[in-house]
Amino acid sequence: MSNGVIVAVDLGGTRIRAAICDSPLNILNRKETYTKASEGLVPTLERIKDLIHEVLPTDGTPVLGIGICAPGPLNPATGVVVAPPNLPGWHNVPLGDLLKAEFGVPVYVGNDANVAALAEAVKGAGVGYRHVVYITVSTGVGGGIISDGYLLQGSIGLGAEAGHMLMLVGDRVSSLELETAGTALARKAREQLAAGASSEMLKMVDGQLEDITGAIVGQAANDGDALAVSIVQKAGTILGYGIVTLLHLFNPQIVIVGGGVAEGLGDLLMLPAWEAIKAKSLDAAYWQDLKIVPPLLGEDVSLVGSAALVLTSGGVDRIDNIVAKIKTVA
Repeated sequence: MSNGVIVAVDLGGTRIRAAICDSPLNILNRKETYTKASEGLVPTLERIKDLIHEVLPTDGTPVLGIGICAPGPLNPATGVVVAPPNLPGWHNVPLGDLLKAEFGVPVYVGNDANVAALAEAVKGAGVGYRHVVYITVSTGVGGGIISDGYLLQGSIGLGAEAGHMLMLVGDRVSSLELETAGTALARKAREQLAAGASSEMLKMVDGQLEDITGAIVGQAANDGDALAVSIVQKAGTILGYGIVTLLHLFNPQIVIVGGGVAEGLGDLLMLPAWEAIKAKSLDAAYWQDLKIVPPLLGEDVSLVGSAALVLTSGGVDRIDNIVAKIKTVA
């Protein structure tokens, strides 16, 4: 593995972060700025380039490449960002080519949830496992799959969208995201309170239903509020059903569940999920040796994963080979 460095970039709807990482994926230097996405495509692109220039080494150290994670949908094979909902004006933007032209090094672009899965598999909770499912439960629900040591991306990079698996809830077609994300918890709380349910959540927002967020539901649930606990536990059961589908499809060794909602609620969400997994799996063989754990990398997951894109040639190389090299260098 070369002694050069890697530029890692996290393009989000709120912030752009850039870092320099060494070959073992340690973060050596980082900078960030606000995305200001409402200003449109060109100003945002310039901010990305400026931030990369800020972190580039000035001592002649070679740059092995740039890895950048961005909201999907995007095509990692072409580096084209298709149409991220939180980046106005971005439609079929050849981000990889634009950055390669600017900096003259290989550039790899990845979906943010896939990149997080790659990071956890290379340097986080998934190290040592060849079959990994990563789920993030936050404002939305995202997913990433490591199958037999490779990042599963699909034919044009649109695979592993675990949050958008469809399900029938009553007579309504819904999805894992629409039933378990923070926005879903808030929606269900508002609906039940508007229908006359009682809860401390009303006091927490001075009676203003529109102010109820997923964070409010989570805080109330952790404080023991009956309605909030009921909403969270039902979401946990549905999350468990979603995990069962992933177990049946991919038979992972480990499921990593992260994101602000999952990490904030802990067992309130995950114990019902485990009960659903045990009740609805085809056989105990799917879960009896299964590990379900939180992620290890925290906020650094996007930067570490973006750097790992470079080491894995965009996520196409075998992951355990990279892990072995990292351990050797480290």
